[in-house]
Amino acid sequence: MDAIVLLKDDHKTVEKLFKEFEKAGEEAYAEKRRIADQVIEELTVHAVIEEQVFYPAARAAAPDTKDHVLESVEEHHVVVWMLSELAGLDAKDERFDAKMTVLMENVRHHVEEEEKEWFPEVRKAMGRNRLVELGEQLQEARRTATRDPLKVPSATA
Repeated sequence: MDAIVLLKDDHKTVEKLFKEFEKAGEEAYAEKRRIADQVIEELTVHAVIEEQVFYPAARAAAPDTKDHVLESVEEHHVVVWMLSELAGLDAKDERFDAKMTVLMENVRHHVEEEEKEWFPEVRKAMGRNRLVELGEQLQEARRTATRDPLKVPSATA
């Protein structure tokens, strides 16, 4: 699988979880906690593999995307801190839904920029073979990626 397809699949997985969260009843605390925990793991792993593998390769192949990479890392920084806060927050806490809503807004913005503005440039610069090779590296990195949001490189950047 090529790297961009893999990352877009991750985006779809998270969006599906967001929609489940939005459909959950106001007092469906156990369901919301379960969904939030899945979101935390998915986004943490996704951020790690992007930051450690994809971003450096994309930046090398398409140097004009440097500013986008730097902005993306900053967006990840905000998201991973929100994930760490969600991880320790009771689903019955009055801030839980609000925090999840802000997280969803941030992630949706990030995904839209990547998929519409940045990924096409990277695809053009890298070509299919390099993207397939990079996809394999992303899958390998996924296996060992931390599940702790505060251990994502951008958490302390």
